[in-house]
Amino acid sequence: MTLSPSEAAGPDPRPLHARIAADLRDEIMSGGLAPGSKLPSTARLKARFDASNATIQKAVQLLKDEGLALGRAGSAVTVRDTRQRTVRPAGSLTPAVDGAAYPWLAEASEPPRAAHSTLLAVEEVPVVGDVAAALGLAVGSPAVCRHQLLSIDGEPAELVSSYYPPDLARGTALAEPRRIRGGTPTLLAELGFPPHRSVDRLSARVATQEQYTALRLPGDLPVLRTLRTVYGAEAQPIEVTVMVKAGHLYELQYEFTPEA
Repeated sequence: MTLSPSEAAGPDPRPLHARIAADLRDEIMSGGLAPGSKLPSTARLKARFDASNATIQKAVQLLKDEGLALGRAGSAVTVRDTRQRTVRPAGSLTPAVDGAAYPWLAEASEPPRAAHSTLLAVEEVPVVGDVAAALGLAVGSPAVCRHQLLSIDGEPAELVSSYYPPDLARGTALAEPRRIRGGTPTLLAELGFPPHRSVDRLSARVATQEQYTALRLPGDLPVLRTLRTVYGAEAQPIEVTVMVKAGHLYELQYEFTPEA
């Protein structure tokens, strides 16, 4: 007899309300439950999942806490008006117009909403792990770090830490605690280090304490972590950025063409 993947793996140990919320969450995030539509009634969900009224309400409350569903007790609960915001990483190297939000950030907030960045810190820090490896520096070596929180409509969207080799950044606006007109792609080009190539490494992780607090996460949902290495001429790493987003609110869109 052939077992299904779920049978082979054994039963899901999560509480029933968490399992119900997981199934409904997937339908919301994939568009199976359309933006603005009503969630199935409590009676239908009770029959579908063989669950009590209290269990269904706990599952729905999880979705409300995550911002995926809207409504109050005694009224219909609806799916949020928009699906996950789509971020096109290829747009991140596009220079920003003076005074405007970064193009990729504004693009991710369709319909157009207020998007901005808050500079949290600019400092030299010792680099470790994959950041040190991406920069080609020894573990513990200093790098200039620009730490920002990006927001859309006043809600935290992404925590960003960008690292630069000290011999490139010292004495430039990269090392100063202020916003950079046109963004770092513009400044790097002005400094003689125009970006030539960008490589992303994407992973899903459990949020750190800082990420959980800064992004105002509602629970133990994963975050999307992107490690981006930007190369200048001759494959020289000129910028390494760690970007962290709430996994249930964002998706990344990559486009590829066949290699010749």
